[in-house]
Amino acid sequence: MHEVWVGHTAELGRGGVRAIRELLEEAFAEDFAETDMEHSLGGVHVCVREEGALVAHGAVVQRRLLHGGRALRTGYVEGVAVRADRRRRGYGGVVLAEVERVVRAAYDLGALGSTDAGVPFYTSRGWRVWRGPTYALTPEGVVRTPEDDGGVFVLPGDVPLDLDAPLTCDWRDGDVW
Repeated sequence: MHEVWVGHTAELGRGGVRAIRELLEEAFAEDFAETDMEHSLGGVHVCVREEGALVAHGAVVQRRLLHGGRALRTGYVEGVAVRADRRRRGYGGVVLAEVERVVRAAYDLGALGSTDAGVPFYTSRGWRVWRGPTYALTPEGVVRTPEDDGGVFVLPGDVPLDLDAPLTCDWRDGDVW
């Protein structure tokens, strides 16, 4: 039996933030940086608990993506993880169903950067790979991010998208995508 909680970072408390950090550190091991945790805060969290213990998490934070001459209000997905001993039990799907509900209700589109392992999961849920070139709006201006090409996925909403056109994200410390 599991419990699903959806709420804002402000409602988590220190214990909730600590539990999310521990889950993400375990899930991403050496590939987890302080900025990755920062990227997961300040938005809506989906937490799945089993007997009070956090077993899965995902967050939606607001970002601006530039596409086709417009700044699109984007629900950017961060910190999606399932505890290692609870994988392949549907918890990732539970998290993404709520994440997608939030994105569809509040944003022009959803977006995320995926690991190679996550690609089949996201594409099976209707997320589409961004085929066009990626960029970041940095303090030095617009900078090409070719290392992120093919790793950005979008969940289209009502705004028409050309998946082969350039896509530019707003600036943030750490991984920009």
